[in-house]
Amino acid sequence: LPFERVSPAVETMGQRLEVLWRLRQQSRDVPGTSRGSCPRIIVAGVRALLQKLGPGAADVEPIVVRPGTVIDPEPLTAQLVEFGYRREELVEHRGEFARRGAIVDVFPSTADAPIRIDLWGDEVDRLTTFGVNDQRSATDLESAQIFPARELMPTDDVRERAADLVGPEPWGREHWERLSEGTHFDGMESWVPWLVDDDVLLTDVVPESAKVLLVEPRRMRDRALDLLAEEADLAKALASTWARDPDKEFPRLHAEPDALLEDAGAVWTIDSTPESPDTPMVEASGWGPVGGDGSGLADRLRDLVARGVSVVVAADGAGSATRLRDILLDHELDFPIVDAPRDGPGGSIVVAPLHRGCSLPNAKLAVVAEPDLTGRRRAHRRARPRSREGTTTFEDLKAGNYVVH
Repeated sequence: LPFERVSPAVETMGQRLEVLWRLRQQSRDVPGTSRGSCPRIIVAGVRALLQKLGPGAADVEPIVVRPGTVIDPEPLTAQLVEFGYRREELVEHRGEFARRGAIVDVFPSTADAPIRIDLWGDEVDRLTTFGVNDQRSATDLESAQIFPARELMPTDDVRERAADLVGPEPWGREHWERLSEGTHFDGMESWVPWLVDDDVLLTDVVPESAKVLLVEPRRMRDRALDLLAEEADLAKALASTWARDPDKEFPRLHAEPDALLEDAGAVWTIDSTPESPDTPMVEASGWGPVGGDGSGLADRLRDLVARGVSVVVAADGAGSATRLRDILLDHELDFPIVDAPRDGPGGSIVVAPLHRGCSLPNAKLAVVAEPDLTGRRRAHRRARPRSREGTTTFEDLKAGNYVVH
C-alpha cells in the first residue's frame, strides 16, 4: 500500500521481476532451465496492474550460475547486496545469503530451496540445493537463477534522485537519505513514484503482439477508482501530519485505469452483459444437466453435426478418450480420436481435461467436456508433493499443517 512501512513478501517481489524478465525472452531460452521462455498467459489483479514499476525493473537481469563458470565472489557478494539480499551467518529464509570461505549460500527470492555455490578459486566447482534445517548439500543443479529480493534497487540514478528530494521535500528526509545511501528498508517500494519520470505499467512491457483481456471491465474500473480514492485520502491525511501543503498533490503509486489501455494494442473484454446493443459479442452457452448415459446430449450433438457445426469432445486422458468413443458409437456417433481438433463440420475426440464445455453458435463450434457426457464431475486434487528432507522452513508452514515438537 502507498506510504506503508511494510514491503511485499520477498517471493512476491522476486516473482514479479522474473515475469518482467521472461517477457523479454520471446526467442531466447536459458540453457538448463525451463523458466526462460516468455509466458503465454499472465493473470493479474487490478492492484498489480495499476502499480507503477520501479526504475529499471523491466530491465533486470538475474544472476545465472552454472558449474564450470567463473565467478569472482567479491562482485557476486556486492551484487547480492544491491539485489536486496541480507547477509547472515546461516541462510534460512528467502532473500538471505552467507559466505564462508569458498562457499556462497543463497536463498533466491523465487526458489523453493536455497542453493550452495562451491567455488574452486574463481570457478564454480559444484552447485547444489541444501537443507535449511541441517545445512547439508542435497541435489546437484545444472544451473540456477538469482532474481532480486527487492523490486526497488538503489541504483546510482535512484540514489541521486533521492538526494535531490531532501531539499524540496524535507518532510521525507529520513526516507530520502536512506535511499540516497543505498540502504534497504521495509516500505521502500512505496516511494517508487517519487523516483521515476515516466509511469511504466505491466501493459507497457508486454510484447506488441500481446492481447489484453479485461474480465468484467466495469467492476475492474470501480475497484481501480476505489484504490485511487483510498490513496488520495491517505495522502491528504499524511500531508497535514508531515506539515506539507495538502493542495500539493503527492505522486501516485497507482496509475489511472485509462493508462492501461493507452498503448495496449488489441483489447478484449469478458462481461456478463454487453454495454450496448451494438457491442460485438461472442455468444456462449453451457450444456446444462446431462443424464448418466449421455443420451440427451448425444441427440443434440447429432443435430449439431447435421447442421455443419464442428464438435470437439475433450477427454480427461487417453483411456477416457477410448471410453467416450465407445459411448458415442453406442449413440451412432462416429467421432475419431485425433491429436488436434479438425477444422470444418464433423466430430472428433481430443485429450484435453476440461471441467465443462460450451457451445459457440456464431463460430459453429461446440466443445464437450468428459463430465458433460458422463454426468460426473472430476475431483480436482492437487498433486501430492514429494517428501523433502530437511528443506522445510517456517515460511512454508500454513494453517492446518501438522507439526511435531
